[in-house]
Amino acid sequence: MGIREDIANYRPFNEQERRDKAVILDFLDNNEDAFLRSNLIAHMTASAWIVNPERTKTLLVYHRIFDSWSWTGGHADGEEDLLAVALREVREETGVKNPRPLSEDIYSLEALTVDGHEKNGEYVPSHLHMNVTYLLEAEESETLHICREENSGVAWFSLDEALAASTEPWFVERIYKKLNEKLEMI
Repeated sequence: MGIREDIANYRPFNEQERRDKAVILDFLDNNEDAFLRSNLIAHMTASAWIVNPERTKTLLVYHRIFDSWSWTGGHADGEEDLLAVALREVREETGVKNPRPLSEDIYSLEALTVDGHEKNGEYVPSHLHMNVTYLLEAEESETLHICREENSGVAWFSLDEALAASTEPWFVERIYKKLNEKLEMI
């Protein structure tokens, strides 16, 4: 089964996911370049909500562009296996060598706005990230490292501390709280 089918079969957790699922499916059906950053309007991305085995902490990075503690994630860049993208980004952004999917199923869906910004000396216009999130587990004992191109910090936070650490109110209210709530259902 491919990612489009995975998204189509995904059961939304709330109204945000229900509406975003429809937007993402429409985007995939109408954009041959949906998995490429060359689509300046929107493109597919993957994120990870990384928790410890006890599910009491989450691993966040201090994102340089957004100037906030946030989840890990990145662009598909042509790759349609978004779980592989999420795993790659966790390794690159945190140094965690052995992240494990708690399931290969989608954990969450989001259509995310990204404000225009500079990256590597080039202006990137405002656009959307059609995002698929996966729930991953990692050991707190793993050695962490900062990916200087992407972030300036990597740290474990309690689930409540993670909400307080982020300076992006929309993400806290609409995404991170939801991801924590869904943990209670596992």
